[in-house]
Amino acid sequence: MSTCSFDGLTGRVVTPDDPFYQEARQVYNRAVNRFPLAIVYCRNSSDVSNAVLWARNRGICLRIRSGGHNYEGYSTGNDVLDIDLSEMNHLSIDEENRSLTAEGGVNNRQLYEFVSLRGYPFPGGTCPSVGVSGYVMGGGWGLSCRYLGLGCDNLLSLSMVNYEGSLITASSQENPDLFWACRGGGGGNFGVIVSMTFRLPEKTDKITLVEIMYPKADQEKQAYFLLSWQDWLEHANPGITLVGRIFNSQEDGLSIISRGFFYGPPEAALGSIAPLLELGGVKYRLKYVTFLEAVTIIGSFYPPFESFLSASGFVNRELSECECLNLAGLINKRPAGSVYTGLSIYALGGRVSEVPKDTTAFYYRDARSIVWLNTVLEHSKRENALWLAHQSSYLASVTKGSYVNFPYQGLSCYLEKYYGSHVCRLKKVRKEYDPQGIFTYPQAIGGSCCCSNL
Repeated sequence: MSTCSFDGLTGRVVTPDDPFYQEARQVYNRAVNRFPLAIVYCRNSSDVSNAVLWARNRGICLRIRSGGHNYEGYSTGNDVLDIDLSEMNHLSIDEENRSLTAEGGVNNRQLYEFVSLRGYPFPGGTCPSVGVSGYVMGGGWGLSCRYLGLGCDNLLSLSMVNYEGSLITASSQENPDLFWACRGGGGGNFGVIVSMTFRLPEKTDKITLVEIMYPKADQEKQAYFLLSWQDWLEHANPGITLVGRIFNSQEDGLSIISRGFFYGPPEAALGSIAPLLELGGVKYRLKYVTFLEAVTIIGSFYPPFESFLSASGFVNRELSECECLNLAGLINKRPAGSVYTGLSIYALGGRVSEVPKDTTAFYYRDARSIVWLNTVLEHSKRENALWLAHQSSYLASVTKGSYVNFPYQGLSCYLEKYYGSHVCRLKKVRKEYDPQGIFTYPQAIGGSCCCSNL
């Protein structure tokens, strides 16, 4: 590992000789194992600016880490400077203008707790430790999206430290092309977001938390659930957003589970989910709870970290019975070292599809759902990677593109997969706002990765 002087870095700097380094370098996905040159925990925009200039002046690659949840570990790397924003977590509300301002290191849990105390919901993500800035820059699917829109649809403005270390702002009136790109163009491509201002939705007293379970569901039943799901979603109430999951776990075997939010009372929720309850052996729960209680329950299902590999795609047409059976078959046999294989379907439509495709950089407005294939492993990473490469080839044959917030390093033509026909415009924005390619990682827009082994 390189040695150099860290003079000029401000904030809290962690280097390999620090006792905290081994813990600090870890990200959520423990299948990622990187060794950055240093990690600087920034406390304000000046710390961020100093970090950018320090790395630029020394020709050292940098990475931007908010929640550390990039699935391929692109928020870190070997011999890079990690700019960690997790200590920049101040939040404020402007009640008069019904807006929320969050610093760049705020995560879902912090945001939810802050807005819920004031009676507001928010279209954030499901995992509590995910950084809001990265979530939004990738578009921002969450369990409120069909009712409140994607996270990026609620962004009003942002402040960013650019490649020169200068603080710039972007909104529909100021640097509108950058503002467009930061709503779906993926994190880490244009600069370091240090602050975001969102439009807040109407206050909500309670929502219905939905949970549907089919324990011990064989491949045929899982396939039928996928068929039922797509029929249900075509006519679903826009007030409901669900994620459905067929899986094969070491603990439970082949099973089905679906969870989500309905903005309304349980009686109406039951009517909305009725088509998903028609398979034999169903168990379901409807809880009428506060928004904070709902997101907290959902968040409790996430471990503090895990090791996994995954790939994704967008469903933009009706799948046949045969295709659903084949999709269910993808998870039927776990690879060596895997304790869980799953296929998850994330509902789109509603407010998501009401926004014209070119309004933001998020391209797949007309998709019906996102599909995510994953394996959770305890060992044998190579065998799991081979399994994913093989299984994801079929997934790609029945879906379009890939969700940038669920990155997969095995993608060919990854920019087109993530951004569709928005690639050319995104490259132009990248060239304008980062002409020297300071902000880069292995799948960056128009950039090349200069660090060793990612």
